[in-house]
Amino acid sequence: MLKIGIFGTGHLGKFHINNWLEIAGANLVGFYDPNDQVATQVEETYKIPRFNTPEALMDACDAVDIVAPTIYHYDLCEMALRKGKHVFVEKPLANTMEEARLLVKLATESNVKFQVGHVERFNPAYLALKEYQLQPMFIEVHRLAQFNPRGTDVSVILDLMIHDIDIILKLVNSNVSYISANGVAVLSDTPDIANVRIEFDNGCVANLTSSRISLKKMRKMRLFQKDAYIGIDFLDKKSEVIKLNEPGDKSVFTFDIDTHNGKKTISIANPAVEDGNAIKMELQSFLQSITHNKETAVTIFDGFSAMEVAHKILEKINHKQL
Repeated sequence: MLKIGIFGTGHLGKFHINNWLEIAGANLVGFYDPNDQVATQVEETYKIPRFNTPEALMDACDAVDIVAPTIYHYDLCEMALRKGKHVFVEKPLANTMEEARLLVKLATESNVKFQVGHVERFNPAYLALKEYQLQPMFIEVHRLAQFNPRGTDVSVILDLMIHDIDIILKLVNSNVSYISANGVAVLSDTPDIANVRIEFDNGCVANLTSSRISLKKMRKMRLFQKDAYIGIDFLDKKSEVIKLNEPGDKSVFTFDIDTHNGKKTISIANPAVEDGNAIKMELQSFLQSITHNKETAVTIFDGFSAMEVAHKILEKINHKQL
């Protein structure tokens, strides 16, 4: 049994506790949270022990799950790495790029597994497309949320948009060549709504809009590539693929259109989306990377790259506001 310690038991931390308690091969040895009121509630609800210091919990476990506020990520990750503990840390990887660089250096030198919590990688709607060749050349993303004071310690870029940045970097697999961005702080001290254009060396362009002051929720990504359109609804867990029909395509509907190259058959497919708990799946994946000694699904390098692009976006926005 792998001994797990959780750091931070707020809103998201409680989801992690619930999932660790259900994961075979994991032994949740305890948690650390400096908030006495929260800690008492967690002890009473989950019947797991509270540790009085981060050091004591780390010494009692094999792997750490860091769900504390971003400003504490570096100190906790550094301590864990120096103690030789495997690390799962929620996104973003760290509070500053300098902290992120130091963590990459430490993790590279350590013989431990390190995973960053970019949970949309495990969204069933995204996983349903694993058999398709995704090579987008134009991407459009809308991630909208209603205002919630929780999470406003960071900008909407690092709070919401970073999910899509991570997915896009994984899909495009090309260096970023240019970024333009606009953002406005409406209800907090950092941008609450932003629109971004990212251009890549391979010619792909991605337009992203993220807002945490919307009246409705939306988490949609649209991919356009040669001969195909792919839609991903991360919120409602649905995917669709509209493409030129090929022999063997599994489609629920086809129709013909006339083009200057003659008649073409268009197929529409809705890939089967399996029920799944994305948080539980990412934690299981982390555990399996340790027990089977394989690379984590979202490496520290992935987390660093997403954070680096996010901070470049923030630099563009801040420069315009000077």
